[in-house]
Amino acid sequence: MSTATPATTRRLPLAGVLRLGRPSDIWFKPACSVVAAVAPPSLVLLALGRLDLAMYTMAGSLCALYGHNRPYPARARTLAWVILGMAGGLAVALTAASLTTNAVVLVTVGALMAAVQKALCDATRVGPPGNVVLTFISSASLFAPQTLGQVPGHLGLALAAGAWAWLVGMAPGLLRPHGPERRATAHALTATAAHADTHGTGTGSTGVGHDRARAAAAAAVQAAWQSLLATGARTDRTRRALEHLVVRAEVALAAPADADPALLRGWARALRGTGRVPRVAGADDDLIGIAAELSLPQRPLWGRLGPLAPFAVRTALGCALAGYVSLALGVGRPYWALVTAASLYQANVTLTWSRGVQRVVGNLLGVLVFAAVVPLAHLHPAVLVLCCLAFNFGAEALIGRNYWLGSVCVTPMALLVTEFARTQDAGQLITERVVDTLVGALVGFATAVVVTNRRAGDRIEHALTAVEQAREQAARLLAGPQPAPRALEAARRTLSAALADLRATADAASGEWWQRALPQERVVLAEQSGHRTLAATVRRQGTHSWDGARTTEDVRP
Repeated sequence: MSTATPATTRRLPLAGVLRLGRPSDIWFKPACSVVAAVAPPSLVLLALGRLDLAMYTMAGSLCALYGHNRPYPARARTLAWVILGMAGGLAVALTAASLTTNAVVLVTVGALMAAVQKALCDATRVGPPGNVVLTFISSASLFAPQTLGQVPGHLGLALAAGAWAWLVGMAPGLLRPHGPERRATAHALTATAAHADTHGTGTGSTGVGHDRARAAAAAAVQAAWQSLLATGARTDRTRRALEHLVVRAEVALAAPADADPALLRGWARALRGTGRVPRVAGADDDLIGIAAELSLPQRPLWGRLGPLAPFAVRTALGCALAGYVSLALGVGRPYWALVTAASLYQANVTLTWSRGVQRVVGNLLGVLVFAAVVPLAHLHPAVLVLCCLAFNFGAEALIGRNYWLGSVCVTPMALLVTEFARTQDAGQLITERVVDTLVGALVGFATAVVVTNRRAGDRIEHALTAVEQAREQAARLLAGPQPAPRALEAARRTLSAALADLRATADAASGEWWQRALPQERVVLAEQSGHRTLAATVRRQGTHSWDGARTTEDVRP
């Protein structure tokens, strides 16, 4: 009998939604990057007396927020695509604004663009801040007074600022060319050390539950591989040494009882900063199968977009309805409600609810901060620019601890941007922002509940099938007298990836509503048997011994 609980009985959480977490290891990178990207264009416009154009340069400058977790070769491509995507959305918005002033039409265009941006950002896994910044740029531009003749010039300003943002995002690579890969590898080593502390069962000395530690370690190892493989076939001694360390983390994940947590943490510490990268002695055969993995064709974009259809529909419908309700209430800036709705949609309804609570709390506190700061900002345009820079920095510095905390800075920053063109009534701005926040959150969440994601259960079935097939393949090889090392390694990697995907799929589906009961018991059994097979595979390969791994050499970064 299944122990699954029907989705309709799930409760919406309140405890812990506003709890602060630890700041990101690299919180200062996006915080400093956005200031470096926004400041020069804004100060130039200030000197020229054309601060009214700052909203267009800021559209390009905000692209500096993306790609900080990616290796620099992959970051260069990601930033370029983000800038082109920003420019495309801005071009559509400005053209629509120049052709019509019908607010209903403009809200509809904004909602459709928000859905496209949501689907593309999720399908390409562009990473934080995802579609929200792009939707904010395009939606706000829909309601900027515009003529067709002005569109090329305004778009040119955004592209010029975007090019500067690209340079800002790539500049740290001159000093630390392997920084993102080192951080991802260090995180994988630390997470698997925490898992190894459990010795495969129980809670271990860290107090972290075994299942939770294993899931976190698996996600960290997968993220490390994605980081290292994102650069393609090109490699060097440093990246090769990092790949060896990720293999050791992968081995510790599969056989935690045989791992040495202290050694894993020691390697992780060595990767911090700009010191030398430890090289695992005797690990020359660890990377067998990497070339085969690199040669596998990537899943086409259309195939990745298919499962995201419910989220695109939620975004389009929720944003449109939020904008329409805002218009019906007489609010002059319905794009605030549209952006609020777009920012809510997460992997499932439960997470969407949590994000909604965080958004409302952060925005309401943010308007109070704006009320306190706006008299200062009105003293001089230079003070206005400095306030915006400070809030940009604060938003990125704090948002990693909890979304609501970052929103406390995002809200006054967005309100101050409206002051670039002309000074406005602060009381009206505050009232409209509060109304639009509540409308966007309520309508957006209601849409998420109504538009169900019935594919979530199907994805679990597919993930379970993939795990069972991968486990059977590995078990057949283990049953043989002398399995080929390359085949055994490929089977281990396939099973490891399938188990990580199963856990992510189960977590996402467990927070959805209005679907059939989930096969929780099958998921647990599949994970248990899969990890036992992984451990057996590691021992059969002979890569579980940690004695030889203690001898290390150093590789210069």
